[in-house]
Amino acid sequence: MKKALSLIAALALSVSMLAGCGTNSGTENNTESTAETTVSETAVSESTAAQNASTENAADAEDGSSSESEPAESAEDASAETQAETVSGEETPVNVMALKGPTAMGMVQLMDSAEAGAVGGNAYTFTIAASADEVTPKLVQGGADIAAVPANLASVLYNNTEGQVQVLAVNTLGVLYIVENGDSVQSVSDLAGRTIYASGKGSTPEYALNYILSENGIDPEADVTIEWKSEHSECVAALASDEDGIAMLPQPFVTTAQTQNENLRVALDLTKEWDALQADAEAPSALLTGVVVVRTAFAEEHPEAVNAFLDSYQASVEYVNANVEDASALIEKYDIVPAAVAQKALPYCNITFIEGSEMQEKLSGYLNVLFEQNPASVGGALPADDFYYIR
Repeated sequence: MKKALSLIAALALSVSMLAGCGTNSGTENNTESTAETTVSETAVSESTAAQNASTENAADAEDGSSSESEPAESAEDASAETQAETVSGEETPVNVMALKGPTAMGMVQLMDSAEAGAVGGNAYTFTIAASADEVTPKLVQGGADIAAVPANLASVLYNNTEGQVQVLAVNTLGVLYIVENGDSVQSVSDLAGRTIYASGKGSTPEYALNYILSENGIDPEADVTIEWKSEHSECVAALASDEDGIAMLPQPFVTTAQTQNENLRVALDLTKEWDALQADAEAPSALLTGVVVVRTAFAEEHPEAVNAFLDSYQASVEYVNANVEDASALIEKYDIVPAAVAQKALPYCNITFIEGSEMQEKLSGYLNVLFEQNPASVGGALPADDFYYIR
């Protein structure tokens, strides 16, 4: 017990420093035998301001940046619960957690199918959390079996628990974009000498931006001015008062910001810029946002359940990418972001499913980039091969 508590304390510190604390209010979607939904704070009929707050929380939870928020409600008060389990003696209970944002979006078809009793083999319970520090203790204590978390947090968990966590798949590529009011930025080289508003200092957005700038011959400390803000909304406000300003923002907040400012243009997709730098690499990495992890003990005890989850999850991701309108309705149903925002943002959220050797290649390269800038960002050491679950 003491060891578990010390691990939780250490991980909580790591999460707050590196993975971002997002917001303090959570959203749960539990799949059990009776169906009942309690509507939470975000609904399509609410005001634009409320929608913006919800979307910023979703972006914060996953891109490694933090934001200030109101005091947390209790788990029961702040949750939207959906109960619908298909339980039989042969089914394996599987507790799944995901963060409110792109990494949860790809899971909604699986959640809906499980609620309807259309998924056999596993009895799922889903919880949508507002921030990574809600997920960490659940994984350490065994309250969660599988979780979608920021890519670097997976490495931190692996190192701090001495290998008690493995990564199953990459589920979200990069969601970071450079936006501006005009059309002066056509390439990374156009960022030289400019001011960039961004949030997420000391976490993965900063490391990704530094890498892309440096590899394009731009010194992040000397050749550009980066003004770090505590929230994405502050970056948008800065753009409104600076005609020549540029901002780095994640999806789905980019979409929300564009509804407020019709002149806001996506100038650069940082995922594509990263890929361009890796084009000639022998083992190309990728800019990543999220992965799905499993407790090592659970994977060893229930390999069939894990493989069944992966098959169902892959099908869910494919459904979401192919059926944007229907998937957006499910995303709102599970209180991730409003459907109107999801429908516009989904094509740019880079939701994916990559497992096996390709997953290991892309993720290990990404973690190596982070490690070179700040070893603590991946837990102090690069994970060994047993970090990667290969079925």
